[in-house]
Parts: sequence; C-alpha cells; structure tokens
Amino acid sequence: MLWSDRPGSAGSADAAGALVQHDDEAALFAASEPSSRQAASPSLPLCELHFAVRYRLWEYAAFMWQHGRFLIRRRRVGFPAGWYLLVKSTAVAVLHFILLGRSRRTYEFTIDEHGILRNTGTGVTLIDWNDVITVRSYPRGIMFVLSRGTLPIPFRCLDANQLAALRRLADGRKALQAES
Repeated sequence: MLWSDRPGSAGSADAAGALVQHDDEAALFAASEPSSRQAASPSLPLCELHFAVRYRLWEYAAFMWQHGRFLIRRRRVGFPAGWYLLVKSTAVAVLHFILLGRSRRTYEFTIDEHGILRNTGTGVTLIDWNDVITVRSYPRGIMFVLSRGTLPIPFRCLDANQLAALRRLADGRKALQAES
C-alpha cells in the first residue's frame, strides 16, 4: 500500500516525492520471525528457480482453450452453450494478448519459498503462495491458477531440473489443498 504522511495534493511534486511503500507484513520476509502466512507456503525443499518466458500467440491460445475446457467441463455446461463459452473466452483472451503486447515482452520468473516473482520491463509482480489456488498441468505446460487470473508456464522454457522442481511444487500444492 502506498501512503504519505504529508498533506498536499496527489499531483504536487512534494506529495509525489513523499509517497512511501508501506508493507504491513514486513515480518513475512524476515527469516527470524516466521508468520502464519509462511506456514501456508509449500513445505518443499524448493530452491530458487530462475527462467525467462516469451509467450507465443498460438501457445497462449492453447493454454486458454485447455483451461476453458476444464472450467466448462467442471461446471457441466451443455453442448451449444459450452462451445460458445469456450470459443468466446479463448477469443477474448487472444484479443487481450494481442492488445497488451504480451508477445513483445520477456517475462523473467523467480520461484522460491516466498512466492512467484514476475519481472518485466514494465514492472515487478510478487505473487504470494496464498494467492495460488491450484497448479494445473496441461500438455503445453503448467498453469498457476491464482485468486485473480492465471499464470501459464510453457514446458519449452524449463530445463529438466526446473520441470522436476515445478512438478514437485504442483504435487505439494495439491497435497496442501487436500489437507484443507
């Protein structure tokens, strides 16, 4: 959360310079003070995984098609409506992919015990493990289903060791879900 202790308009240079990033859960990353949120992270011997992803349009569309099929099947939507929803959701995802220029960016990922860190030229996103609902495996890669959206990771961007570590992570997340 961004906050300022100085009065003034948000547009003034003085107020903009006074904005400070305030982290209410700073103890989350302190090694000496484990919090309850850290207990929810996967208890796997997960070393840091570093890899880069540059999404391709057909690959992204395939991820969205496969994930859409899973969601529609799970909700037991019938034939005509199911196919309509599948085509429409995939087309909208592809349109957003094109309009946001996702194929022009290289995403650098770091996955560790704190969560998933996605770094691009436009910014950094930290996804905490509590935001990861499930990890699904598809023929083209692994998809992290988040509380708000999805995060596909193609197999072509991972070496054998990274793929094995991500599969262990997925199995660990499924075990944690089964316990809850």
